[in-house]
Amino acid sequence: MFVSAKLAARIIATSLAAISLPARADDRTLLNACQALIDRAAQSAQGAGAAGVKTDDAELQRCRQIVREWALRDARMTVDEHGRPLR
Repeated sequence: MFVSAKLAARIIATSLAAISLPARADDRTLLNACQALIDRAAQSAQGAGAAGVKTDDAELQRCRQIVREWALRDARMTVDEHGRPLR
């Protein structure tokens, strides 16, 4: 049975994601990865003819939610990640 290149890429990406799930990333690392994913999705949407695998909508929505939660969290904080006052 032959598999298309796009399907094979999705299978590999899903497998890698499943393998890496038990190894939780640092919260800030996860935020940075999500911001990069959202940026790549926005760039690929602008260049409609761009080659590559389309980002999964569920993954993109999850990342948008993470970025939203971080924005709300940062709005409530009075110090930055280094302990310096924000105000």
